[in-house]
Amino acid sequence: MNRIAVVPGSFDPVTLGHLDVIERAAGLWDEVHVLVVHNPAKTALLPIAQRVSLIEKSIEDAGIVGNIVVASWSVGLLVDYCTDVGAHVLVKGIRSQVDVAYETPMAIVNRHLAAVETVFLLPNPANAHVSSSLVRQVSALGGDVSPYVPSAVYEYLQET
Repeated sequence: MNRIAVVPGSFDPVTLGHLDVIERAAGLWDEVHVLVVHNPAKTALLPIAQRVSLIEKSIEDAGIVGNIVVASWSVGLLVDYCTDVGAHVLVKGIRSQVDVAYETPMAIVNRHLAAVETVFLLPNPANAHVSSSLVRQVSALGGDVSPYVPSAVYEYLQET
C-alpha cells in the first residue's frame, strides 16, 4: 500500500522554502502530490498552469527525487482531492506561530471531514522568513528575489 501525501499551496510563485518542504515530504512518503490550489482570498500573479510548470521545472533542476506528482485543483474541497488520490496526509510548511494559528482550524476540519491528517514541517531556518507574498512584493518593486526562489522562477519573473 502506497503512503500518499499532498503538499497543497498557491505556490504563487514557488519558493526555495516550498522546495525544501517538497523534498523532505518526498523522503517521508511513497508518493507526494504537490497540489496548486486556487486561493480566492489572493490576487494571483501567475496563472495556475504556469505555476505547475515552474514547480515541475524547479523540482527537476533541484534534483529532488521521489514519486512526485504536480497537479492543480480548483473545484471542491482539498480533502476531496485527497480522497480521489488515496492520500491520508496533508503536509504544510510552518514558518511561524501565525501559520500555526491559521492552519490549525483547517487541519481539524480536514480530519473531521475526511480523516485526513495534517503534518506540519518546520522550515529550514534560511527560508523561515520567505513567503510567496514577500517574493511578489519585492519583485513588483524591482528588488532581487534570486535568494528566495528557484532559478526557473527567477528567470521567468525577469522575462515578465
